[in-house]
Amino acid sequence: MKNIKTDKPGGKKRERVIRIFNCSEDVWPFIEAYGDKKLQKWEIDENANLTDKDLFSMAEEFEFTFIAPKPIDPLFVEYFKKLCEVRDLEIFVTKNHTGKLCEDILEDEDIMAKLVGMKKKYKRLSITSYSTSPEFLYLIKTLRDKGVEVRTPLAPEESDAWTVNFYGSKSGIRQLTQINGAMRSDMKMPNGVISSGIIDTAGIAANKYIKEGGVVIKTNKGHSGAGVLIFRKGELPKKFAECEKKIIEILRRDAYWEKFPIVVESLVQPNPRIGGGFPNSEFMIKKNGEVKFLYYCGMRVDRQGVFAGIEIGEETLPKRVASRITDIGYLIGEQYSADGYRGYFDIDYIAGKNGEIFVNESNVRVTGGTHMYNAAIELAGRDFTKKSYVLCENMHTLPNKKNTTFKKLHKLMEPILFSRKTREGLVICSSNLLHDGYLSYIIFGKNKKRAEVLERKMLEFLESI
Repeated sequence: MKNIKTDKPGGKKRERVIRIFNCSEDVWPFIEAYGDKKLQKWEIDENANLTDKDLFSMAEEFEFTFIAPKPIDPLFVEYFKKLCEVRDLEIFVTKNHTGKLCEDILEDEDIMAKLVGMKKKYKRLSITSYSTSPEFLYLIKTLRDKGVEVRTPLAPEESDAWTVNFYGSKSGIRQLTQINGAMRSDMKMPNGVISSGIIDTAGIAANKYIKEGGVVIKTNKGHSGAGVLIFRKGELPKKFAECEKKIIEILRRDAYWEKFPIVVESLVQPNPRIGGGFPNSEFMIKKNGEVKFLYYCGMRVDRQGVFAGIEIGEETLPKRVASRITDIGYLIGEQYSADGYRGYFDIDYIAGKNGEIFVNESNVRVTGGTHMYNAAIELAGRDFTKKSYVLCENMHTLPNKKNTTFKKLHKLMEPILFSRKTREGLVICSSNLLHDGYLSYIIFGKNKKRAEVLERKMLEFLESI
């Protein structure tokens, strides 16, 4: 069901919806901490390649403007518009691409003129973004100073924006969980401490590794697997001095370990039968402070802790686990809301083999599953979690990492592409990523078995590229 904004006959239209995909701004201090400028550029470019996937976060809109850091394949845009029945999509691409998209917008005279000029046609602009960054808030302030009425339905006010980085950090969510754990015994994280500096961290980690046979080291706010180190039994020396030395050597490879707080925690062996070992629940806090539950899911995570995608459906999690992570999510969300946060957030969990559920981290922004959720509502209905099983991967590596074009891929996948009639099939979520040898996709099936059959067919087709 589309979000329809009615207008009175004559005069200005009520509002124009604007979407800004400022992915790199969410982790800019982390990106900036890379000592290698080539690696920094690679990280910024990879984030930019996720831009067209974010169109699906807007799948429920009839009309909107999308601001991107790089061009989007026109064929993909037409595919998205037809699939999601979008009648008016306007795309602005900034002249410069520094990674700080909102600053690039401010520096782009043409785009700023278009945004300010919209006040002649619309009463207000409704602007959402991937993350509420300082750059985003400054852009909003600048537009308001230029006489544009702006609504930010999924962002905290400037005075409450500290919640984004604090609760979205490893140390912040750990502090919140420890405080609330005193009131609720099943709300806990893996045993761990917050440290700083490579030397102290290495000593703590080496001691934990030798005693427990494993350890996890996390920088305060990493990105896409970077900033997380997982060491299992046999992967580090058994003697303390040698183990400590090896960890110091590894940490010194990346400058960010010395710049931010570090969490050292026990390695939990996940139970793959419970949401793949990594359950998740996503919520949204409305502008009035109401905490709204969106969905629970199982995450697809590799051995190094890198997120790949999610699975949603009634078969994903046992009811007791689904109920527990939903309740914990509400409890955390109420704290976020009380502190002024507004917008999307999720809670990642680890399902231990002994039946315990641990809070792992929280993403206080648009998440890796938000685009899938909004696409599913548009394509399969608001009750899709009861009538469908949905698989989603954001960066599936193509066979031999061969790149292909969207046109070729679309033709190849035609037999299994999503049909609104059957509410089943494959949705291709990005054209940009194909050039780097990755496929972003969503698969809808009437049940888990059917979704997995469609995924296997997709993989068979990919082998023929």
